[in-house]
This record gives sequence, structure tokens and C-alpha cells, in this order.
Amino acid sequence: MASKTFKQALRSSTLRQLTSTVPPKRTFVTVLSKTRAVKSPASRASGIASTQQIRGIKNIDFAGEKEKVWERQDWPAEKLLEYFKNDTLALIGYGSQGHGQGLNLRDNGLNVIIGVRKNGASWKEAQQDGWVPGKNLFEVDEAISKGTIIMNLLSDAAQSETWPAIKPQLTKDKTLYFSHGFSPVFKDKTGVDVPKDIDVILVAPKGSGRTVRSLFREGRGINSSFAVFQDVTGKAEEKAIALGVAVGSGYLYKTTFEKEVYSDLYGERGCLMGGIHGMFLAQYEVLRERGHSPSEAFNETVEEATQSLYPLIGANGMDWMYAACSTTARRGAIDWTPKFKTALKPVFNELYDRVKDGSETQRSLDYNSAPDYREKYEKEMQEIRDLEIWRAGKAVRGLRPENN
Repeated sequence: MASKTFKQALRSSTLRQLTSTVPPKRTFVTVLSKTRAVKSPASRASGIASTQQIRGIKNIDFAGEKEKVWERQDWPAEKLLEYFKNDTLALIGYGSQGHGQGLNLRDNGLNVIIGVRKNGASWKEAQQDGWVPGKNLFEVDEAISKGTIIMNLLSDAAQSETWPAIKPQLTKDKTLYFSHGFSPVFKDKTGVDVPKDIDVILVAPKGSGRTVRSLFREGRGINSSFAVFQDVTGKAEEKAIALGVAVGSGYLYKTTFEKEVYSDLYGERGCLMGGIHGMFLAQYEVLRERGHSPSEAFNETVEEATQSLYPLIGANGMDWMYAACSTTARRGAIDWTPKFKTALKPVFNELYDRVKDGSETQRSLDYNSAPDYREKYEKEMQEIRDLEIWRAGKAVRGLRPENN
């Protein structure tokens, strides 16, 4: 039986690590959710929609290239409810994206159920968020059997491990949904070869699942990309856009599975996380080696960047940030930009090549599938916590007015 097969896969030491990534500690999202009055699905959905400005699909000029952008007002609450009235959305996995997308779908009034390992950390987290066993919380096999749209939000490594058990249950007329192109694009490494007779789509929010949830609760919505890997029904793109709005997107941009996974792996290793952390460390260490105090080195490296300058870039662009700084700062920044670009562009090209040829995928699968993955990861995180820069940062953050 399929359920036995999946349970056996889930009992392996690898998946015990991979499918229990949600810590038992409650998140601010969960705490906030308990402070709000409970509304019926329909009233929740219509209440959210009423705060949105109606604009619709647009053709926008992005630096000389025109692209179509879909906005959530193209899919108001009533239209979503009608479109998905015969569907059961089976969301598999309750990590960061599962948490955020699942709660947003539920608040939008759609028929969504969660599929996770019974009595594991994710099961308990889901229960604390109001999912009810036997009603909208099931073991994975049962959730898939009930679902018409299967939203595979397990970790990339877990998707690979469980695919032999999941694939036989993806019968004709079901739809397979991802939020990352990793598994099907690198199928030669992951083994995730999708059935040929179902729609396969993607919605990739440009942020963590916690941000997906918090922006939705604020009545805003996150930017997301969407893509179609396989269109059997002729409605795959429409379905992807509708689901993008339903999970909490404010704007949607069209891409492909390949471009989504290439840009995602590239970006998070580059400017979003890896590259920026490397820059922080390099600048901080030089300041310390040249005799500056920990507080001064941290303030000049991280605090001013994250609390003052980066928000200006996000709100108005780099040129506006330059204009907001002193003439001395402007001159130096303009002069040194090409030096950093020249030094870093070869590194970024090497990174993109490693993403495209699958080297980064193999590295992730090998590391994240190891039985001692969690122990190794925690050791690395402790090493980062113990770095002087972040110990100094903890003290600096404690001085912020909002923390007193």
C-alpha cells in the first residue's frame, strides 16, 4: 500500500531530521494570530479584499523591457472561492513556506488540508495553529488521496527522499504545485520526474514563509514569481496565478522553473545571504585588525547599513540613498563601486556556473540528506553566533530604543 511506503520513508533517520525543522517555540505569527478575533472563511476573505486597491494586470517597463505583472485584484476573494470551489488543496509539509501559505489559504476561505508525519514537530506546530486532526490535518498519504491540488512544500532533500512514495499517488486530474523549481529541474539528481498526465506549476514567493504570512496579515502581499512546467489541461497558467494570489502574493511575475531555481540558488548564495555575510566579515575584521573597537566596527559595518542606508535603497533606490548622504560619502562610494564590481564579478560568474551545472544542487542534497545534518548545521550556527561581530551586534541591538 502507498501509505506504508510513505511511512517507511518518513521513518528513516534522514526524514526525521528533514521534516521536523519547525522548532517547538511559538513564533510571533502564531502569537499574533491568537490575538485576532476568529471570523468565518468568507468574511475573512472579503475583509482582506476590501482593503486592496483595484488596479489589475499591467504591462510595465522594467529598464527598457516590458513585462506583464499580475496583481491580486485580478483575483478578488469571491473569484478565488468560485474558482477553487471543487478543489481540495493538500499542502504537504509545514515548514516555513507551508506555515505561511497554509494559513493564508485558510484565511482566504479555501478548502486546504495539511499533510505531515503524525505526532512529529510539524504536526504539533500545525495543531497549535488551529489545524484539526481528521478535519484538515492528516498524514501525508491521506492528504494526497483527498487532494486535487498537491502542494509539495517539503524541503528539497525531503522531496527527493519521499518522491518514490508520492509519485504513484499523483493520479490523472490532480495538479502538482511547487514553490521552488529545484526538484523537477534537477531531476537527474533528485529523481523527481513528474507524471506526464498532470499539470505541474510553481509559485515562488520572494521571501520566507514568515514574511509571506506577515505581509498578508498587514493587507499587503509579497512579490512572487510563477511558472508552468507542464500544462495538460490548458489551464495551468491560470491556476498558478490564482494560487499565487490565494497564498498571499500581491504581485506576480512570469518565469520558468529553470530561471526560478537558477536565480534563487544564485541570489541566496550571493547578495541575499552568503555574499553579504562575507562582506560584513571582511570589513569588520579589517577594522578590528586596524585597532577599532568592536562597537565601532559593528556600527560602521552592519548597524548603519541595516538600520539607515539599506532601508533607503529599498524605499527609493541607490541614487536616492547617495543623495541622502554627505558629499564625501557619495564621492567615495562612486569611486569604489567599480573596484568592488571588478573584484566580485568573477566570483558571481563562478557561482552562477556552479548553480547551472548542478554542483550546488548536489552539495545541498548530499549535506541536507546526511543523518547527522541537524547536528552539523547546529555546530555551524553556533560558530556564527560565537563570532565577535555578532556578539557585538547583540549588545548594539540591545541599545535600540524599541528594545528598552
